Order: sequence, then structure tokens, then C-alpha cells
Amino acid sequence: MSSQSLRRQLENKRKQRMDAEKKLGEYRTKESKERSAAAKARAAAEKARSESTRRSKLREADRHDRNAAAASTEMTRWQTKVTTYSKAERDLASKVAKAEKSENDAAEQRRRREEQQAERQRAANEAALKDRVSRTEQDVDRVMRELRAPKPEKLRVLMLGSASAGDLRVSREQSRIRNAVESALHRDLVELDARPSATTRDLLDGITRFRPHVVHFSGHSSEDLIEFEDDLDQHHEGVVVTARAFASAVNATDTPPLLVLLNSCDSAHQAEKLVGEVVPFAIGMAEEIGDVDAINYAAQFYAAVANGQSIKSSHLSGQAALELAGLPGAELPLLFSESDVDPGVSILVEPLEE
Repeated sequence: MSSQSLRRQLENKRKQRMDAEKKLGEYRTKESKERSAAAKARAAAEKARSESTRRSKLREADRHDRNAAAASTEMTRWQTKVTTYSKAERDLASKVAKAEKSENDAAEQRRRREEQQAERQRAANEAALKDRVSRTEQDVDRVMRELRAPKPEKLRVLMLGSASAGDLRVSREQSRIRNAVESALHRDLVELDARPSATTRDLLDGITRFRPHVVHFSGHSSEDLIEFEDDLDQHHEGVVVTARAFASAVNATDTPPLLVLLNSCDSAHQAEKLVGEVVPFAIGMAEEIGDVDAINYAAQFYAAVANGQSIKSSHLSGQAALELAGLPGAELPLLFSESDVDPGVSILVEPLEE
């Protein structure tokens, strides 16, 4: 539970304790007054000259005694509440302190990760700049050094979705991507193979049989792991594989993909490792990304690709879509590329020559 939520509970418990203390004080005052009134009535009875007056004063004293006893009972009840509320208040104050420390520690860890990621990105950018400066004019004209020769074929995108617990809208994401491509300028030049409940068998089958240019994964991941589904109809725990195993599967083909897009949390580290070892381009998320942010980024990215934009421009277009929608995750998608390729001039969809 967040420190903010715990603090609201603490404030509520503190108010309950203060209200109880107020009630306790009221009944303490009432008991004192009733005891004093009873004593005065008895004193008056002793001084009374007539028997009827004496009995009347004694009855009055008894009534005040009963009222005092009732007030004493209420005092005990409210004192118990004060004690209970005070203990709960102390416990909540301790929980608030622990939660705030945990949140501060998490914020510090995020800050360090962002600094490390920024440093890696800066180093990669510097290396890319130095490499571009050192290349000859002929090398600048080339997009890729050893990528397979261009063929007059459609761009094939393998979309793998995995949400075995049912907590992510992978089908909605794949539907948004399909609609975005079908509305694009070069929609007839893009072929999609959508597998919304992807297993590791779907991964291998899609790589070897569909031979995709782009592998798109949406689901759960971390810096070193990625989660697929099992072949089950009910919700279940996912099948977790290592980033190395995933990379090996993507690379197990004579025609490796050009781009891998990991639309999943904390996947930037995996994407960066894929570049150079498996593919020339990869996109991953710097940290945890919300479902809505991920869906909007992916839909706009593929819309731009299908409109003939470069990989870099498509990436920037996806980030811009999040900013325009007022969503917080625009800085999370990160694009990585080999040092000798330029995502700014690499176009995945171009009109076929007639």
C-alpha cells in the first residue's frame, strides 16, 4: 500500500482518537458534576427541618449518583477506545515511515537506472557519430552493411502477445496495430501475423515459417527474462524464458529479422543486447510502461512505418503520440541500432517498383 494511502488512514485514525478523547473529557466532567450535585443534595438533606424535604433531597442525591455511575461507565468505554485508537495510530505511523522509505529507495533506484541508461545512450550516440564521420561517402549512401539484399516483397510483421494471467490487453494492442496499418498509405505492402496467446512454439514457428522482417512482442518481461504463455485455456502462470533463449530463437533462421520491438516492461536492456548480436535495430522500454501507453506507442509506430517513414521517424512519431495524448510514458521507448546503420534513413516499407 502506498504511503499516501497509509497517511490518509493515519489521519483518519488520529481524528478518531481525538474525538474519543473529547468524549472521554465530556463524560469525566459530567461524572464530576453529578458527584458534586449528589454531595450537595445529601448535605441539604442533613440540614432539612422537615421529613419530606429530607427524603426529597436524598432522592435527588440518588439520582445524581446514578447519573455519575452512568458517566463513569461511558468514561471506561471511551478510555478503551482512546487506547485502541492510540495503538492503531502508532502502528500506522510506523507503516507510513516504512512505506515512505521504500518509495524513496525505489525512486533513487529509478534515478540511478535512468542515469545509467542515459550514459549508455550517450556512449552509443557518440560511437555512432564517430563511426559516421569516419565512413567514406560511398558508405554513407548505404543503409546496411550485411543485411540481406532487398527483395520485391511485403514487410512481414510477427506480432506475439502474451498475457497468461489476463492482466494485459494484448489483443487490443494487436487490433490497434492492424487498424493503423490498414489505414496507412502503403497498407498493401504490410503483412501481419498476429498471435495473441503466444507460446514458445509460436515464436519458433513464426520465425522459421513466416520469416518476419519485424518481431513485435507485447507482454511481461524484465531486464533478463521474457514471459510467454502455455498451451492452456484458463488463466495460468506464464512460461518464463531467458533473454538469451529468446535471442537464440529469433536468430534461428537463415533470414533474421531487421527489427525486434519489445513492447514490455524493463526490456531496454534486452533490446540493447539484441542489437549487433541478432538484429541491426531494436526497441525496448526503459522501465515499467502502462498498458495504454504501450498500445498507443505501438499503433502509431506501425502507422508511420506503413506510411513509408524511417525507423527513427516512426519511433519519434510513437513517442509524440503519447505526448499529444497527455500520457506519461513518452520517454520510456528507446531505439537502439548498430553503429554502422542509420535508423534515420532506414525505411521498412517502400512502394514496389512496377
